Amino acid sequence: MAKAAVFLDRDDTLIENIPYLGDPSQVRLMPGAAEACQTLHRAGFLLFIVSNQSGVGRGLITKEQVRAVDQRMESLLGKSGIISGYYHCFAAPGDPYDERRKPSPTMLHEAAKDQSLSLQSSTMVGNRLTDIQAGLEAGCASILLSLRVPDEDREEAIRTATFVAKDWPSVVEWILKKAKK
Repeated sequence: MAKAAVFLDRDDTLIENIPYLGDPSQVRLMPGAAEACQTLHRAGFLLFIVSNQSGVGRGLITKEQVRAVDQRMESLLGKSGIISGYYHCFAAPGDPYDERRKPSPTMLHEAAKDQSLSLQSSTMVGNRLTDIQAGLEAGCASILLSLRVPDEDREEAIRTATFVAKDWPSVVEWILKKAKK
């Protein structure tokens, strides 16, 4: 039977965005992220990171640095293995050879195939219009976490999202209610 997942953007959704972050010591969780992930995990959801990391394609950071930041983030979330998988696009914007970059739903489709997930039962959570578009295009509900939405994305992301959450507790409440239906 296909499982439900929560797909999570990383920067300014789970952790504070520091452009091209390669130093794990600088990882800071967004308010409420640890509690939210722990609650969703306990409720039986598989959690996946779906993140554009163009710093690799630009030559500013390495894949190993991205992995080190992810490991630090996961330890701060409070439990090893709380994240079931990581799907990154390392291409720089405009790279004609990589169609995985959000807003493409490709990384969500890859996770669904790899992990036998039901995209229709799953939810994408992010802070940018591209996160919302990727989730909707994949067939998921898409939540805009409005803690740090870029001004250029705000209006369209609010209009497009399945739900707009003011904080992580609102995200969890919405997902849990959706799962009961």
